Parts: sequence; C-alpha cells; structure tokens
Amino acid sequence: MDFLSALNKVQREAVEHTEGPSLIIAGAGSGKTRVLTYRVAYLVSKGIPAHTILALTFTNKAAREMKERIISLVGDMQARYVWMGTFHSIFARILRNESHLLGYPSSYTIYDTTDSKNLIKTIVREMRLDEKIYKPSEVYNRISAAKNSLITPSVYNNVPEFVQYDKYKKRERMGEIYKVYARRCHKAGAMDFDDLLLNTNILFRDFPDVLDRYRRRFRYILVDEYQDTNLAQYMILKKLSEEHKNISVVGDDAQSIYAFRGARIENILNFRKDYPEAKTFKLEQNYRSTRNIVDAANSLIRHNAEQISKQVFSKKDEGPKIRVVEAETDTEEGFLVSNEIFDEHLSLQEKYNDFAILYRTNAQSRVFEEALRKRNIPYRVYGSISFYQRKEIKDVLAYFRLVVNPRDDEALKRIINYPARGLGKSTLEKVETAANRTGKTMWEVISHPQNYGLAIHAGTRKRLEEFATLIRKFSDQKDMKDAYDLAFEITKESGILKDLHNGTAPEEVSKYENVRELLNGISEFTSAPEQQGRFVGLDEYLQNVTLLTDQDTDKDEQADTVKIMTVHAAKGLEFKHVFIAGMEDNLFPSQLSMNSQRELEEERRLFYVAITRARERVTITYANTRYRWGNVTSSQPSRFILEIDPQYLDYPDSEPVFPTSHHNDPYRSFGRRRRKTGFASSQERAIQKTHIVSSGRKTDIPFVPDDPKRIQTGMEVEHACFGKGRVLQIEGTFPDTKATVFFKEFGQKQLLLKFAKLKIVKPVV
Repeated sequence: MDFLSALNKVQREAVEHTEGPSLIIAGAGSGKTRVLTYRVAYLVSKGIPAHTILALTFTNKAAREMKERIISLVGDMQARYVWMGTFHSIFARILRNESHLLGYPSSYTIYDTTDSKNLIKTIVREMRLDEKIYKPSEVYNRISAAKNSLITPSVYNNVPEFVQYDKYKKRERMGEIYKVYARRCHKAGAMDFDDLLLNTNILFRDFPDVLDRYRRRFRYILVDEYQDTNLAQYMILKKLSEEHKNISVVGDDAQSIYAFRGARIENILNFRKDYPEAKTFKLEQNYRSTRNIVDAANSLIRHNAEQISKQVFSKKDEGPKIRVVEAETDTEEGFLVSNEIFDEHLSLQEKYNDFAILYRTNAQSRVFEEALRKRNIPYRVYGSISFYQRKEIKDVLAYFRLVVNPRDDEALKRIINYPARGLGKSTLEKVETAANRTGKTMWEVISHPQNYGLAIHAGTRKRLEEFATLIRKFSDQKDMKDAYDLAFEITKESGILKDLHNGTAPEEVSKYENVRELLNGISEFTSAPEQQGRFVGLDEYLQNVTLLTDQDTDKDEQADTVKIMTVHAAKGLEFKHVFIAGMEDNLFPSQLSMNSQRELEEERRLFYVAITRARERVTITYANTRYRWGNVTSSQPSRFILEIDPQYLDYPDSEPVFPTSHHNDPYRSFGRRRRKTGFASSQERAIQKTHIVSSGRKTDIPFVPDDPKRIQTGMEVEHACFGKGRVLQIEGTFPDTKATVFFKEFGQKQLLLKFAKLKIVKPVV
C-alpha cells in the first residue's frame, strides 16, 4: 500500500504484523505515534471493520491527532468508527451503557480531584478525625492507590501492607473512610477517575456476558505508552484480549516514570511472559535529536538494571555537546538561564517557544519566573491552574452537573448559594445533615424539605423551592436542547452572566470572558464535523470536558513563550533547546528515591526523558547553594551527571567536583578535579564565552578588579571582557547586589557584582 512507503523497515514490519500479540519497543523520538497510526490505517484498509478496533492512548489530544492522521490516510468514512481515546474516556463510555448493572445512572457524574478531596474533607470532619493526620490529599492518594491495585473498600482492611502502612502513619481508620467515601459517591451517582477503571474491572468480573460482548466487539487492540499502565488497566486489557490475543502494545521501558501514580514497569517488561508467542519489534532510530543527545542519553540509561536491551541511534548531525553549568545559588541559576535565552533570542533569532526549562519539583519554578519577568521574556508554566479549574468555570460546570445528575451532592453544595440567594452555611449544614441521617441525597431533601424536618423559616423554605424549581426546569430540557443552547440558558437564567458582567475590576472582567470562552468551547463541541446530524446533549459535553488532561486543555501550546514545567509534565513534548535545572543530589534524584535501587532507577529514567525532549541543545544546570524550607542549604552536583559518558559533555572552562562517596559506587568512574586556576563561576564562564564569540580575542593585560562594594551608580568602570562602561543602576544588598552597566561595545548588561570583577576607571564626582 502506498502510504506504507513513508515507514522505515522495522516500522513497516510492526505495522504489517496484525495477527497475534506484538510488543513494539519505541525508543525516544523513534516515531511510535506514526506506527500506531499507520497500524490502524492498515487494518482498516485491509477491510477490518473500524468498530472492531480499540486504540487506547493517555491523552485525548494524542487520540485526536492520531484519528486526524488516520482520516488523511484512509478517509473519514472508514476511520470515524474506530474506538479511539484515553483509557478513562473509552471505559467511561462503556460504563454509560452498562452503569445500571452497578447501580449507577447512565448520566453519572465524574468527580475530579477537587470534588473527591472536598468530599473526603467533609467525611473526615463528620468522623471528628484530626485533619492534620487525615489530610484530604493524602487520604485521596491512598484511596487512589487502593483502586489502582483493584482493592475495594470491602477488602481494604484485609490487605496487610495497606493496614500496616496506615498504622505507621497513625491513620488506622483509613479503611472506614474509604467505605464511607465509596458509599457517598454511589449515593451521589458519581465515580472518580479511578472508579472508571475499577468499576470496569468489576463489571467484567461480575457480568461475564458483558465481557464476552466486548471481547467479540474489540478484535484488535492497540495500546500507546504501555509502560505507563497500572494494574487496573493491565487487567482490563488482559481480559479483553484473552481469546483472540490480537493485542499490540507500544512503549519504552526507559520512559516509565509514573510509578507514583500506580504505573507498573513490569507490565512492559513481562509482556513476553504474558504472551509467549508475541513478536517483538524495536524502533531504535531517533528522528528527533542530534547524535550527541541520543548517545549521552544511552550512556546514562545503561546504568539501569531493569530494562529491555536496545540501542537507540540518530542519523542527524552530531550537534553540540551537553553543557553543564554551575551556579553559586539557585537565584543565579535562574539569572543564567534567562540570560542565555535572552541572548539566543536576540543573536540567533530563536523563538521563545524553542526553549523549555525542566525541573524536578514545581517549587523550583519561582526563581525562573522571576528571572524571566526581569528580562521581559514571555513564559508559560505547565501545571499551573488549568482553565477548567478556575473558580468561575467550576461554578458553571457545577450547574451543568446538577442539571444532568441531581444526585450530585458536591455540585449542589457548590452552587446552591451562587449567585447569592440567601441560602447560607447554616441552611446547607442542615440539609446535608438530614441527607446523611436518612441516606438520601441533598437534592431529595431540598425538593421536599417538609418531609425531613428541616428547622428553617418560611423565607428559607421558599428560596430552597425556587432553587429546586430552577434546576428542575433546566433538567426537563436536557433531552430537548443541545449542549450549547441549554448551557447558555443556564448561565443566563441562573444569574451567573449578570453577576460577572456587573464587575468592573480587571479580574472580574477576566472571569466574565472566561465563562464566555467556555460557552464558545461548547459551541465548537456541538458543531464539530463528527457531531453533524446527531443530537449532542449537555451530558455528553460534560463527560468530554471532565476527562480532559492537562495537555488537552493547553490552548497556549503554540504561543511564542518559554515553557516551564516539571519533567513529568514534559513527557511526550519536544523542544529545540532544553534546560534541565536543579541537577543536584537529593533534588534530582529526589531524596525520597534513595530508599531503593528501584526508585533510583525511576529517577534515572526521568532524567533520560528530560534529555530526550531536546532536538538540538541541552543545558544542565546546578547550584552550590539553594533555598529549601526557608534555609540556605549546600548542594552537590547530581550523581546522574557523572553517569553520562564525559565525551558527550561540555564543562565550560572547568569541571565539577563530585563527593568522594560517589566514587565508591561500582558503576562510577574516578572523580574530576578543579583546575589549578580556580573554579570560575557560571556567570564568568558565560561572560568569557560571550566575549570570545563576539570579539574573537582575549586580552593578555593583567586585570585587577576593585572591591565590588565600592561600585556606585554613575561610575565609569572597566570589565576584563566587555571593556569600559558606565554604571546605570545598583539593585539589592551585598552579596546579591546587581549592577546595570552600559558598555560602549556590548551595550547594556546586568551583572552580579560579586562575580562581575569591575575595575573603577572614574569615580562619581
């Protein structure tokens, strides 16, 4: 077939092997998405009915892009019926059809993390437990871990490792909280994200005829990022493929970085044990990165014991070596990175979206944000508040949820007094108490308050009735008006649009515009080409929007901004120039990973992912001192830096000194020594490099700088590289004093005085 000519030999073999199980090991940048896409297109072109193909991804964005490519290859009429989407969206769709078997309404609500944590917080308070010990986020993570391990509330307290861990954490009543949480979700007709997988497993376990029906439907199963699957996902796939065994999984064990979410690297490592007849294909050619980047990443990851053997290679240019830059402080680290981005943007005409700054923890973003702002460099922080997590958006969505599913207590609590209608905290507590006492939903209580003995006065009773009448009116229309028309009516008649439109402050205007943008998005959803000729209700829109991932909701991805994010958030992305910041022991690798070799190997895989995000250049930075928990702490360069073969690294002017203890490790080479001339600071090295590149010469005249504390605004000064200039401004207090100096040859520069080594030519008169 003509379209297969775009594939290399191994890619084509993987696409054409359609019968039986296959394991496709796809190294970084090796074209795994292309293989998945062409495999589906190949199946369809061979006459396989599209509705018998199940393709699972980890983001809706990936599924959408794959479907668009498939349509371009074989046409819309053939491709549109492929079951393609995320695990959660596909199995949420199945549960919509089968939910009555598990006691849920077909219009069940999907709770996001915020909803779940709010419910847990309520339960902890009702049980009068210590909220400092039973923190909602920690309880939520514990319940999530149990569900991903297929541990239901009824058996939780019978699992020794869970019980022992809870006892160690002084949370002996975790199992009880889990039971109450599950009961409340069921009463509210709600499932959280983890329930979508847990309940699918329960559905297939308890209703064999349902499992058999979906086995017959899905004759060909394809899975992306298989190394990121957890036990719940693994079991679903195993059940669905048990008979025909036409399952093809694509992944890279070297990029398995989500163990903290329950991902099991064993799933991909043991695939050939699960399916002994499986054929393995190794996609080893990297089409993304230069040879130096690929070879450096290979030299790092070979230190891992748990891996599938492969040798990723690149046929691109050799490219520059990976630069390793030292900073004295984390503040200077941010300063150096922002300066390099600024300089490359000006001198090389690089776009800002060519750059990404990656780090291990979100807390590291602050210094880079401050440094970029001072340079007026536009940036975007991934992992910051999502559009759909903004208060005004969640308020509107809560109205939609309650209209679709009146049993949704969390939605009702959020909007019963928004916009303000005189139903305060006291009334809400009475309604909630009555609901919990009688086992009813809050909606049932406010619909018939007289039946539940609510001690409220006539005015409050009337306002409750008005609210119930309003929601009931919208609910009666949900099967007659499409998602956009009903959504617009809800935002208008509830008073939300009026409430937001009356605001004049910039933040209030922004909220109004955000709601308007939400309505625009609903309009786009209902009028999309794939929706033509069919009714699209508000319930369908809600399911779609609830299951969006961070990458799916990032509308600014193509904006010309520097991207700042954790390495985890960078998975699946690529950039021309990547800065990997904070490469220090106990930060990257994380201090929490030092407990076992297994955890350390996951950290190494995370660093591997960071390096392989780059197409052309990688810069690794670390700081000698860093603020942590309000205190200045000393840092050592990450052990991972030394694990990279030195032939792929560039230490400008000097090399780092690693702790002696590192040299005891069996896989380590001998340590490096500082040059006798001293260990130049990162800023000095950057300045020296700039000078050499710009002027093509070095001065041999001895240069003796003055005490940096003597430098004042207005002075004429001389720099060893930049020549003579005038001090325009002094900021901060020593030792963090910065000087803005205008040099005749190089223009305006901002320098840290403790490193700048300026010589006073003419003092202030």
